[in-house]
Amino acid sequence: MSRVRPRAWAATVLLALVTSGVAAAGPAAANPGIQALPSPLRFTSSLDLECYRTNVYVPPTTTVLTRHINPVLTGLPLETHTLGAREKLCVPVAKNYQIPPAGVVDFVRFVDLSCYRITGVNVNRPLNLRHLNLLFQTLPPKNVTIFYPQHLCVPVIKNGVVPPAEVLKLVQYIDLKCYVESPQVPLNKTITLSHLNPVLGHLPPHGAFITYNRQLCVPVQKNNQAIPFDVFNIIRWIDLEMYDIGTPALTNPFGLNIRHINPSLVNLPPEQVVIQQAFQLGLPVAKNGLIPPA
Repeated sequence: MSRVRPRAWAATVLLALVTSGVAAAGPAAANPGIQALPSPLRFTSSLDLECYRTNVYVPPTTTVLTRHINPVLTGLPLETHTLGAREKLCVPVAKNYQIPPAGVVDFVRFVDLSCYRITGVNVNRPLNLRHLNLLFQTLPPKNVTIFYPQHLCVPVIKNGVVPPAEVLKLVQYIDLKCYVESPQVPLNKTITLSHLNPVLGHLPPHGAFITYNRQLCVPVQKNNQAIPFDVFNIIRWIDLEMYDIGTPALTNPFGLNIRHINPSLVNLPPEQVVIQQAFQLGLPVAKNGLIPPA
C-alpha cells in the first residue's frame, strides 16, 4: 500500500494560507503573471468528480451551520449538522480525454472533496435539471425532486500537495450538501475517466459505466464565514448530480493523507484514507434553467 505523509513545509504553508484571507490573496495580487479566476460557467461545466468509497473514519465531534447560496435554493432555511462518518472521497477527472481548457484545468484539478454523513430535514423540492458539460449537453432536461440531505462534502488536499495561492482562494470554499434525488433513472452510458489531480495522475485511464442518479449536491456556506465576492460568484453555481458508476478496482488499495483546507475546519486533524474502487460520478448541472454566468 502506498502512503505518503505531508511534508512539514507544506503543512506550514497551508496553515498560513487558510488562516488569513489576505495571505491567500496577497501573492496573486502581487504577481502579474498569476492565473485569473475562470468564469462561473467555464469552471462549473468542467467540474467532474469521481467518488471512491473510503475506509471507516469518524472525525472529532464537529457541528456546522449551512446556508444555501445558489439562487434557486436560497429560500431554504439554515440548518445545523454534526459531521458523521466519512463515506467517500471525490476527486477531479476528465471524461473521454476532454481536458478542461487552459485557465480552467488549473483550478479544477485541485477540487478534492471529503464527504461525511449528515442528517437533516426533508425539503421535498421539485427541480428541473440540465447537463452543463459539452459531452452530455444534448441530453434533454429532466424533472427531479430532492428530499433529505445525506452528505456534506468539504474541501481537502491530498498528501500535502498545496495548490497555488490563487487556486486555494477558490477551492477552499467549495462545500456541497448532497440530497437524495428522485426519480432515479439510469443514464446507461460508458465513458473513459482520467485523473486530473497530480497526486493520482499516475493512475491509468479507466472505463466507467454510468447508471442511476442518486443525489444532487448543491453549494452551501458554512458557519456564516466571509467568502470573497469573486469566489462566491463562482462556487454558488456548482451543482453536481451524483450517478452510480461501474469501474474496475485499483490493483491494490491506495493510501492517502488528507487535510482540511476550509477555514472553518482547518483545525481538524489529518485523516488517513484508503481507496480502492470508485462508485459514483458527479456531473455538473444547472437548476431551473438558471445557467451560470459566462
